[in-house]
Amino acid sequence: MRMAVRMLMVCVLGALFSQVWSSAKHHHNEGEVQALALNPWRNQGKGALRVKRDWIIPQIRVSENSKQVPEDLVQIKSDKIFSGEVIYKLEGPGVDQDPKNLFEIDDKKGVIRSKKPLDREKYSSFTLKAFALSPSGERLENPTTIEIVVLDQNDNRPVFTKSRFVGTVPEFSVPGTSVMSVTATDVDDPLTENAALSYSIIDQESVPANAVTKTMFGINNQTGTIYTRDVGLDREVVKAFILKLQVADMGGMGLTSQGLAIINVSDINNHAPQFNPTVYSMRAVENLLSEIGRVNVTDRDDRGTKNWEAKYSIAGDLGHKFAIRTDPDTNQGVVTVIQPLDYETQKEHILTVTVENASPLSRKVSVQPLSTATVVVNVVNENEAPYFRQRPIQIQTLESAPPGTILTSNIAFDPEDSELRYEIIKDPESWLEIDKYTGEITLRKPFNMKSPHVENNIYNIVVKVTDVGGASTTAVVAISLMETNDFPPLLIPAGGSVCRGVSRKRSGLFLTAVDEDRPPHAAPFSFEIFEELPVNWTLRQVNDTHAVLQPAVELETGEYSVTLLVSDSGTPILGSMAQINVTVCHCDSFGDCKSEAGAVLSSSVGISFIALIIITACAVLLLLLLFLAVGLTVCGRRPHIKKGTGLLVGESEDDIRDNVLNYDEQGGGEEDENAFNIDLLWNPHDAPSTPRSFYPSSGVPRGKQPLRKDAPHNLPSPTYPRRPPADPTDIEDYISDGLEAADNDPNVPPYDTALIYDYEGEGSVAGSLSSIASGSSDGDQDYDYLNDWGPRFKKLANMYDPR
Repeated sequence: MRMAVRMLMVCVLGALFSQVWSSAKHHHNEGEVQALALNPWRNQGKGALRVKRDWIIPQIRVSENSKQVPEDLVQIKSDKIFSGEVIYKLEGPGVDQDPKNLFEIDDKKGVIRSKKPLDREKYSSFTLKAFALSPSGERLENPTTIEIVVLDQNDNRPVFTKSRFVGTVPEFSVPGTSVMSVTATDVDDPLTENAALSYSIIDQESVPANAVTKTMFGINNQTGTIYTRDVGLDREVVKAFILKLQVADMGGMGLTSQGLAIINVSDINNHAPQFNPTVYSMRAVENLLSEIGRVNVTDRDDRGTKNWEAKYSIAGDLGHKFAIRTDPDTNQGVVTVIQPLDYETQKEHILTVTVENASPLSRKVSVQPLSTATVVVNVVNENEAPYFRQRPIQIQTLESAPPGTILTSNIAFDPEDSELRYEIIKDPESWLEIDKYTGEITLRKPFNMKSPHVENNIYNIVVKVTDVGGASTTAVVAISLMETNDFPPLLIPAGGSVCRGVSRKRSGLFLTAVDEDRPPHAAPFSFEIFEELPVNWTLRQVNDTHAVLQPAVELETGEYSVTLLVSDSGTPILGSMAQINVTVCHCDSFGDCKSEAGAVLSSSVGISFIALIIITACAVLLLLLLFLAVGLTVCGRRPHIKKGTGLLVGESEDDIRDNVLNYDEQGGGEEDENAFNIDLLWNPHDAPSTPRSFYPSSGVPRGKQPLRKDAPHNLPSPTYPRRPPADPTDIEDYISDGLEAADNDPNVPPYDTALIYDYEGEGSVAGSLSSIASGSSDGDQDYDYLNDWGPRFKKLANMYDPR
């Protein structure tokens, strides 16, 4: 209200001041102020310029739960000079925002009012905006912030966070021991006394009731921590306490609430177990492993905990024949026999049993000696079953032991020296028998090592012994059969084949020795040839069980018989003779004997089939290549005769003499044009001039001469002179011999043809030696031209023209 009055006075003074000021001065001063605001340097020397400031409205405090509603809170008014009407508006939470309709403003007077009672626990403050507007909606002032704070009232009780608090405290705890803490909350303003809480204990009850009457617990009124106040917490006397709690606000003077706290007294090991009674008598049947009795203890500690659980131990048990364990339900000690007792050896056993807890005693109690008890065990005599002296009974004998052999005796005894009876209850092969009075085991049938019941040379049977009281026991008799050398070794196979014509190291008959005996009476075997002069065969041992029989020399094909001796390594050594039938033959690639025709083809004088295939394939390939070459040559180099001249014209300019180099070959004569074209033997110097464009460099067409087809090839040809004579004077005889051989050759036609001996081609000045090309006999010819052929034909010219 004071603030409202001040603001009202300020508004009145402002109105009076504005009326005294003239409108001209008002406009002049307004322009001057604006000029000074825009140009502050014009104010130099005139003092500080007053600038108008907005009003700051302090917080408005409103009590919650107020019954005086509506209530005026504050009035605002614009100090701006305005001739017209001013309209006031209010915005913010509580007005036009949630929660709505809590505040309002008088739009004419600017009075802000509360419309409803406020609740601080829901909304502790409100921030509003106030506006001064012209009737046209123009904002006359900057918005004014109005802060409304709701003042708290003690309208809420404190509440415990739990309906029941549970804690534990060990028995015999000293005063001041912290037990637990309780908590409470108050929704009133925590910064006021309305939320200042204070805790207290208003009642105490023990379980069982009235077990303890003095106050055992206290509580910190500010923190809610419960602690012990007195001694005397004994788990065996009181199990728990129920405390009634109270919390009050206003520091304990305001509103209150109540709650409960249950405090359990936990057990500590302050009581040692005690035997009750301390002497026990028990009976134990000899040879019987079982429980013989129980010992009892008492413990005042909490049942089912480690402080109550008993742990027993036995003293005086020299043979470790007894044991004791704890029954988890009753905490009794259960005494059992863990090794058979013998009445004849010891009739009574005196044991000392000691007990303690599973957890050690608490330090809060004095040290106490462990409780002990005496247990007397009387052994009861019973008819004991006979005992075997050995289990299992081990017997070792030869596999070749004859029937009637005594294997063992005196195998069992009775503790009471009772008469015994023996029997065999399992003997798969029925090889053995036993004397029912003495227990002597005798062999009835020979052993057979091949029996399926003999495993690893051991044969097992089961025998039973019974005393006169009917007590019986059984035992296994394991008979180890020692191997003996009973069978000589044998050789397999009895015959086979050996390849002829191959390396003797690679050829041979592979032999294997077998023996029905087992080690060490079998392998390794020894092999030897049982002949006085084993010159044709040799025996090579491969390993302990195999050998190879091989020819020592190259043998003819046929049947052979070789006698061999094979011996084992047993004791004594046994051996056997074996006659091996060996077939020596020619073999195929798999090492098997072939037929007679195959043998001939594969012999050294013939040609093998594979080699024959290779040779045939090569010959066919060569013929194909030859036909291909001839075809290409004939098709691409075929000569032709120029019309009107009768001369050979070829496409190549090569000298034909470079291509025709056949020696010692007879043609078919003039009529054999298909076999040999003798026109190819012309001398280039004898031919008329022909344009070079139609001939190759040799002047004749290229090409290979066609093969002769008129000469048989089934008769032997005469021997032609192959080497020229050393003396040039014998050339005539040399040529005559060649012509005579050609005339007598049965493989060529009988008519005249030319023999080509050595035509060198272009570059030679010699003419043709053919009588066909000469056109005259030797006597009609002029041999002067031989002198033009060069020094090599000078002697030939002298021989034909001795002038």
